[in-house]
Amino acid sequence: MSKFGPDYVRAIAPYQAGKPIAEVAREFGLDEARIVKLASNENPFGVPESSRAAMAAAAADLGRYPDANGFELKAALSSRYDVPADWITLGNGSNDILEIAAHAFVQQGEAVVYSQYSFAVYALATQGVGARAIVVPARDYGHDLDAMAAAIDADTRLVFIANPNNPTGTFIPAAEIEAFLQKVPANVVVVLDEAYNEYLAPEYQFESSQWVRKYPNLVVSRTFSKAYGLAGLRVGFAIAQPAVTDLMNRIRQPFNVNSLAQAAAIAALNDKAFLAKGAQNNAEGYRQLTAAFDELGLEYVPSFGNFVLVKVGQDEGAGARVNLALLKQGVIVRPVGNYGLPQWLRISIGLPQENAAFIAALKKVLA
Repeated sequence: MSKFGPDYVRAIAPYQAGKPIAEVAREFGLDEARIVKLASNENPFGVPESSRAAMAAAAADLGRYPDANGFELKAALSSRYDVPADWITLGNGSNDILEIAAHAFVQQGEAVVYSQYSFAVYALATQGVGARAIVVPARDYGHDLDAMAAAIDADTRLVFIANPNNPTGTFIPAAEIEAFLQKVPANVVVVLDEAYNEYLAPEYQFESSQWVRKYPNLVVSRTFSKAYGLAGLRVGFAIAQPAVTDLMNRIRQPFNVNSLAQAAAIAALNDKAFLAKGAQNNAEGYRQLTAAFDELGLEYVPSFGNFVLVKVGQDEGAGARVNLALLKQGVIVRPVGNYGLPQWLRISIGLPQENAAFIAALKKVLA
């Protein structure tokens, strides 16, 4: 039988997304309206009204191609982050940014460094270009930056850092990241993936986009999928110096962010009330979930994102077993066995009533 494509592509295990509500309803014979989805770190408030209005206005021009350069969205981002517009690369979600970086900077056989228990797409992007993965053991379920710096070898071209990290929720303070950047060779690109940045409490926030002025090998990646509520529209962006963005834009598909997505993102970017509402709900929901875990005597990793990683049993099958039992009750969460964490589940923070439905279902399962 003929084999198509290179071995490194055939070796890729496709990304497993969170189960859609409709699929769970069909599979278990449940009412869609009663299903609670806390699996994909989506914003429980959905799309902001400001973005809905912007999309309605943009819909009249859907017969035309989107602005391939994203002029207005780049202008808004340039103003928001105080960087020139040509320092910005637009992505079809920040996943696209991660893939673009791998294709732009890494050749087959060269190396990419990332942490154990970090975002699954780092491994997929590495495999997709036939690169060699250097996976550095985690420290307390998060990044060990000293070990990652030591792991960079002569063939390393790219380093991925998630902050906060998905799926564990860990956070690296600004001083530690900057100390790491100072150690990285100038020919190694560092992608700082900050998909959950907007959920950080004010005392933990820092503007990493300004580090780009100091470090020509730094790429800061952000998304509109989480705090801004635009997961279904797929909008991400990267900030880096022009020598880096020039290469990324050579790889980027010309119309990778559609017209509605661009319009929605511009509106959401300036919707401070929506962001504040989301941050408050997230902080209250985190306390609601962790109080329940404390009551149940469950171990969890303190999280800085909009989700919590919780250990639901001691045996290797615990995560899958509890996940299935929750699905049967109409609660969708995220098993993380594919991350090497088979005893754990990742729970997205939802609305108070959604969190309560999950807690009630979990108590029933564990009883």
